[in-house]
Amino acid sequence: MSPEATAMDPVFKALADPTRRLLLDRLREQNGQTLSELCERLDMARQSATQHLDVLQRAGLVTVVRRGRERLHYLNPAPIHEIEERWISGFDKPRLDAIRAIKNQAEEYAMTGSTTSVPSYVYVTYIRASPEQVWQALTDADLTARYWGHANVSDWQPGSPWEHRRADESGAVDAVGRVVESEPPTRLVITFEDTPDVQPPREASVVTFLVEPHQDIVRLTVTHENLPNQEMLAGISAGWPAVLANLKSLLETGDVLPQAPWEMRRAHA
Repeated sequence: MSPEATAMDPVFKALADPTRRLLLDRLREQNGQTLSELCERLDMARQSATQHLDVLQRAGLVTVVRRGRERLHYLNPAPIHEIEERWISGFDKPRLDAIRAIKNQAEEYAMTGSTTSVPSYVYVTYIRASPEQVWQALTDADLTARYWGHANVSDWQPGSPWEHRRADESGAVDAVGRVVESEPPTRLVITFEDTPDVQPPREASVVTFLVEPHQDIVRLTVTHENLPNQEMLAGISAGWPAVLANLKSLLETGDVLPQAPWEMRRAHA
């Protein structure tokens, strides 16, 4: 059995349990819940929920983010994205996409009128590289142009501006922001803001990149907070997996994946 297949064993084992699938469904409906909130929604004992969440966390399907004394649980779509890329996309993808579009449209109608606030978005991926290499990939304009389709340009000092420039002849700037925190090679916090020509301007969202050594690889956690609406959440939910898969491929193989790069302006549209 290949190492890739073996690495997915914990994911399939975690998904085999109906209670754990229900926990993932609840996080998909409302991300960033505490243990108490999950237990209340599922009428489940804390000990039982904790055991199931531990299995999901070890499989990489759930990410825990600390906020003060609280532990917030986020659905991490990275392993499911890998399952789709490796197995599902190899089958009848056009037909599956059509079925999914119908299902999504039905869900959209069902959610019309919902007043639920937009949650944060968290994505975790593991990269066979050093923290310094991952940091360079996040902050080097030439490298971001390769895997993102945009050059992220800044001196990356706290308080400095940064620009999201198209990697084409136009060099147009599709997003701007400020560097909030910069602690090489482990932590980078930036704002994403509309360019001045977008009126009325929306409140800035905040992206945190956390680079952590994990055995002989790196665990990269991307948290996107303060999202203005569900449309932007939908955009980044499709975009971040594509960007980070390209980043991972570039660092591990020296080349990007054969797909169109995601553009931040789509998420801001």
